[in-house]
Amino acid sequence: MPLDPHHDMSCAVPLLQDYLSHSAWRLPDKVALTCQKQRVTYAELEARSNALAHALVARGVARGDRVIVFADNTAETVVSFWAVLKANAVVCIVNPLTKSDKLSYLLNDCRASALITDEHLGHVFFGPATASAHLRAVIVSGNYRADRLAALPGGVGWEEALAGQVRDKAPTRRNLDVDLASIIYTSGSTGDPKGVMLTHRNMLTAATSITAYLQNTEDDVILGVLPLAFDYGLYQMIMAFLMGARLVLERSFAFPAQVLNLMVEEGVTGFPGVPTIFAILAEMKTLSSFDFSRIRYVTNTAAALPVKHILMLKDIFPKARIYSMYGLTECKRCSYLPPEDLDRKPTSVGIAIPNTELSVVDEDGNKLGPGQVGQLVVRGATVMKGYWEKPDATAKKLKPGPVPGEMVLHTGDYCKFDDEGYLYFVARMDDIIKSRGEKVAPKEVESVLMNIKGVKEAAIIGVSDEILGQAVKAFVVLEDGASFTEKEIQRECQLRLENFMVPKHVVFVPELPKTTTGKIKKTGLS
Repeated sequence: MPLDPHHDMSCAVPLLQDYLSHSAWRLPDKVALTCQKQRVTYAELEARSNALAHALVARGVARGDRVIVFADNTAETVVSFWAVLKANAVVCIVNPLTKSDKLSYLLNDCRASALITDEHLGHVFFGPATASAHLRAVIVSGNYRADRLAALPGGVGWEEALAGQVRDKAPTRRNLDVDLASIIYTSGSTGDPKGVMLTHRNMLTAATSITAYLQNTEDDVILGVLPLAFDYGLYQMIMAFLMGARLVLERSFAFPAQVLNLMVEEGVTGFPGVPTIFAILAEMKTLSSFDFSRIRYVTNTAAALPVKHILMLKDIFPKARIYSMYGLTECKRCSYLPPEDLDRKPTSVGIAIPNTELSVVDEDGNKLGPGQVGQLVVRGATVMKGYWEKPDATAKKLKPGPVPGEMVLHTGDYCKFDDEGYLYFVARMDDIIKSRGEKVAPKEVESVLMNIKGVKEAAIIGVSDEILGQAVKAFVVLEDGASFTEKEIQRECQLRLENFMVPKHVVFVPELPKTTTGKIKKTGLS
């Protein structure tokens, strides 16, 4: 990335915040962010984040300290992310749907020295913040009650914190690119949340790689409806500001028609989604009334799209390149399917992203060949430093690689390659169902269910069975107006699956439990 002529050349290796600063130097008057009818230029974002960074330093935030940003998708959240980095600290964005007990755990786990949040979340953060032994500052946007603010450790309002602070330059840079930039907590569906430690180099590499294969430019207008607390949502902002593009930020996809209207009005060119969003689109009857001719690309992650949704997206966005992608928080992104391969390999998650190597290994760590199922291993600069203060959990994921001294990521996912080197996700290792002595990958059964016309969503789990060991159980959400019996679903599966994979039980439900990032939460099924 070229540096501006005023850049401190003693730090010529860029850090993550240089994405914003460089775009602000190049394109100061360009709108970087639209959010809740606000239009914020690059120069304004740069100035506000500089001011907030100085405010954090003035309140005792030091190099390497952790700062939690507990807020919605707002302009303040965007400013806070970059400000924490400019203060030489480590940013951790926490989903606003988080409850008090979990927030308390997160504050204590990473020993956050500052909390940036919003007044409407006061009923959640007040207790954990006042009980924290580590917080030195709590900055609250909005009109928070003065008495409650005074009761918080270092409590101060947003406007007051920024007032009088230096805006034309950031605090003195002290970090290297190998220092931590962010901690992103996993959902914790199988225990306490784990903090994924990502360095500036990790995140710079990921953003550069992804923008390369998406062919992003400064002319792009990128939709952000996924939570900034979710790495997929966060990187939409990072990548937009790397390119000098515009981010259209919304709190969610809860009101689809409203978001689609906004996409048309703003001339959105990039539409990042997840399967739950595309399932909503599939049921909308008014899509033909929207002009989506500006959409240049659509991306999907979290799970491979069913073929019927691929066809639907091609129909809705006829000019768009559709990218199916696969990754996990511990390395951001592993693979992507080039759009030109979508028709011939619709169930593949593609090839390794630029500057990354993938392999599939057996239980002894030996590389496997095409068609052989094993654990996916990721090598490259996107691989996390580890889990925050969880050495045992880290040791299970990070193991020595082929180059002495390096660590590679053992994902915990069963995958396989085809003869052309394209990757296929099979199952989470801990999701595999053992029925009749055979191994059943839930994903394979779910893919069949999702391609039945009239099925909106599906989830497969294993349940105890005296004869089978485990029986395959399906939870099915039907589209409006669709009607099936259990036997009809089983019959459809029998046409496409081996007998031991056909669900023994089929339960029809109005909806499936989901995480805050839209993934189906199987721990809520039984």
